[in-house]
Amino acid sequence: MIAVIKTGGKQYKVSPKDKIRVEKLEGEEGAKIVFDQILLISSEDAKDVTFGDPIIKSAKVEATILRQARGKKVEIVKHKAKKRYNVKRGHRQYFTEVEIEKIIS
Repeated sequence: MIAVIKTGGKQYKVSPKDKIRVEKLEGEEGAKIVFDQILLISSEDAKDVTFGDPIIKSAKVEATILRQARGKKVEIVKHKAKKRYNVKRGHRQYFTEVEIEKIIS
Protein backbone atom coordinates (compact mmCIF):
# COMPACT_ATOMS: atom_id res chain seq x y z
CA MET A 1 0.00 0.00 0.00
CA ILE A 2 1.17 3.50 -0.82
CA ALA A 3 -0.37 6.74 0.40
CA VAL A 4 0.28 10.44 -0.07
CA ILE A 5 -0.21 12.37 3.16
CA LYS A 6 -0.23 16.10 3.82
CA THR A 7 1.33 17.53 6.98
CA GLY A 8 3.18 20.72 7.78
CA GLY A 9 2.24 22.24 4.41
CA LYS A 10 4.11 19.49 2.54
CA GLN A 11 3.14 16.20 0.89
CA TYR A 12 4.88 12.87 1.56
CA LYS A 13 4.63 9.55 -0.27
CA VAL A 14 4.62 6.81 2.39
CA SER A 15 4.21 3.08 2.78
CA PRO A 16 4.28 0.88 5.90
CA LYS A 17 7.66 0.70 7.72
CA ASP A 18 8.86 3.95 6.10
CA LYS A 19 10.73 6.45 8.29
CA ILE A 20 10.21 10.09 7.33
CA ARG A 21 11.07 13.51 8.75
CA VAL A 22 8.19 15.96 8.94
CA GLU A 23 7.75 19.44 10.37
CA LYS A 24 7.62 19.47 14.16
CA LEU A 25 4.56 17.74 15.61
CA GLU A 26 3.41 17.73 19.23
CA GLY A 27 4.00 14.48 21.12
CA GLU A 28 6.55 12.46 23.04
CA GLU A 29 8.88 9.84 21.60
CA GLY A 30 7.07 6.53 21.27
CA ALA A 31 3.63 8.16 21.03
CA LYS A 32 1.18 7.13 18.32
CA ILE A 33 -0.12 9.77 15.91
CA VAL A 34 -2.71 9.64 13.14
CA PHE A 35 -2.49 11.51 9.85
CA ASP A 36 -6.00 12.15 8.53
CA GLN A 37 -5.26 14.29 5.48
CA ILE A 38 -4.73 11.56 2.90
CA LEU A 39 -4.60 12.73 -0.70
CA LEU A 40 -4.12 9.39 -2.49
CA ILE A 41 -4.10 5.67 -1.71
CA SER A 42 -2.74 3.09 -4.12
CA SER A 43 -1.85 -0.59 -4.14
CA GLU A 44 1.77 -1.61 -4.79
CA ASP A 45 1.08 -2.48 -8.44
CA ALA A 46 -1.05 0.69 -8.94
CA LYS A 47 -4.12 -1.28 -10.04
CA ASP A 48 -6.37 0.16 -7.30
CA VAL A 49 -5.89 3.92 -7.00
CA THR A 50 -8.15 6.19 -4.93
CA PHE A 51 -7.87 9.96 -5.29
CA GLY A 52 -9.19 12.44 -2.76
CA ASP A 53 -11.26 15.48 -3.53
CA PRO A 54 -9.07 17.03 -2.04
CA ILE A 55 -8.76 14.45 0.79
CA ILE A 56 -10.10 10.95 1.36
CA LYS A 57 -12.42 11.22 4.35
CA SER A 58 -12.36 7.58 5.52
CA ALA A 59 -8.61 7.00 5.19
CA LYS A 60 -6.00 7.29 7.94
CA VAL A 61 -2.30 6.64 8.34
CA GLU A 62 -1.05 5.56 11.76
CA ALA A 63 2.53 6.30 12.80
CA THR A 64 4.86 6.25 15.79
CA ILE A 65 7.11 9.16 16.79
CA LEU A 66 10.72 7.99 16.80
CA ARG A 67 12.40 11.25 17.84
CA GLN A 68 12.10 15.01 18.14
CA ALA A 69 15.25 16.81 17.01
CA ARG A 70 16.74 19.72 15.11
CA GLY A 71 18.25 19.62 11.63
CA LYS A 72 21.64 20.76 10.45
CA LYS A 73 22.53 24.43 10.73
CA VAL A 74 21.73 26.64 7.77
CA GLU A 75 23.91 29.74 7.64
CA ILE A 76 22.42 33.02 6.48
CA VAL A 77 24.86 35.67 5.22
CA LYS A 78 23.90 39.23 4.31
CA HIS A 79 26.45 41.51 2.66
CA LYS A 80 26.31 44.94 1.07
CA ALA A 81 29.31 45.85 -1.04
CA LYS A 82 31.27 49.01 -0.16
CA LYS A 83 29.06 49.73 2.89
CA ARG A 84 30.88 47.66 5.55
CA TYR A 85 27.69 45.72 6.20
CA ASN A 86 28.07 42.00 6.98
CA VAL A 87 25.65 39.90 8.99
CA LYS A 88 26.02 36.16 9.59
CA ARG A 89 23.30 34.15 11.30
CA GLY A 90 22.39 30.50 11.68
CA HIS A 91 19.13 28.56 11.96
CA ARG A 92 18.31 25.00 12.95
CA GLN A 93 14.81 23.80 12.06
CA TYR A 94 12.93 21.46 14.41
CA PHE A 95 11.63 18.20 12.94
CA THR A 96 9.86 15.03 14.02
CA GLU A 97 10.96 11.64 12.72
CA VAL A 98 8.08 9.18 12.41
CA GLU A 99 7.74 5.55 11.35
CA ILE A 100 4.61 4.64 9.39
CA GLU A 101 2.83 1.69 11.02
CA LYS A 102 -0.21 1.07 8.79
CA ILE A 103 -2.44 2.63 6.17
CA ILE A 104 -6.19 2.34 6.73
CA SER A 105 -8.36 2.93 3.67
